Amino acid sequence: MLLSHSHARHYQPLIIIGAPRTGTNMLRDVLCRLPGVTTWPCDEINYIWRYRHRNIPHDEFNASHATPNVTRYIRRAFDRMAHQDHGRCLVEKTCANSLRVPFVDAVIPDARYVFLVRDGRDVVASAMKRWTAPLDISYLLKKARYVPTFDLPFYACRYLQNRCIRLFHHEKRLAVWGPRWQDWKETAKNVSLPELCAIQWARCVEAAHRDLSQLDPRRVLTLHYEDFVHNPIIELQRITERFQLPGDDPHLCAAIQGVSVGSVGKAQKSLAPEILAQISPHIARAQELTGYGETSHIKSRAA
Repeated sequence: MLLSHSHARHYQPLIIIGAPRTGTNMLRDVLCRLPGVTTWPCDEINYIWRYRHRNIPHDEFNASHATPNVTRYIRRAFDRMAHQDHGRCLVEKTCANSLRVPFVDAVIPDARYVFLVRDGRDVVASAMKRWTAPLDISYLLKKARYVPTFDLPFYACRYLQNRCIRLFHHEKRLAVWGPRWQDWKETAKNVSLPELCAIQWARCVEAAHRDLSQLDPRRVLTLHYEDFVHNPIIELQRITERFQLPGDDPHLCAAIQGVSVGSVGKAQKSLAPEILAQISPHIARAQELTGYGETSHIKSRAA
């Protein structure tokens, strides 16, 4: 296994970096079907990552936020989960980490990263549904298990406030959903829901692309969602070979069961031309950075 000398473990931390609705849950689930690979039994652990920083109104932490207290708490959470499931590799996926790679890397310096990207147009079509989604109690309770005890009242109040705002908003959208960049409140006041989703995706992608490029390239693997769902065995092999994950051909075949191309290109069907035109300026730069420009094979495949 690939371990650093400075912080040796009995398992390998593998962190999926990606904006919301880019297929990060799908990829995590595929990886965790491989022998010896495990994760938390909930969608994300953002509350753990935000330990001692709950009052910061955004998710753009930097390395200076990785204080000894914070680092110790998060590392222990990783160690407990890996020990609990006897995992050789612990996969972690929290979308807000796309805005704070330097912080994550300061906390878990021996982590390896899979950067998952997807056509921003399809992301917007999917994210709009989450910004306006009804309450899901079972989903909420699974995540609540990993809220630091002292922070429970704070997050419970904020969650109720967020839900109340949705009831009265003219677009029936939440006050906040997903990763928060520094000026997200001001942005949310002045744009439509499609534009808000586009800007959120672009901020996540641009920050992650910039910060991951500063790391040793042997620690980072970039995947395109469209490539993965069209050729899941080949793309999964890229991950297992790069990061020395366990799994022979039968394991790989079993792991990709349920992977579908059905969501590729959905934006062309679900978003009106005027909405696509509206979001285009907001996503253009991030599309180019991640290979979805006008001449991209990925763009033409998804269209």
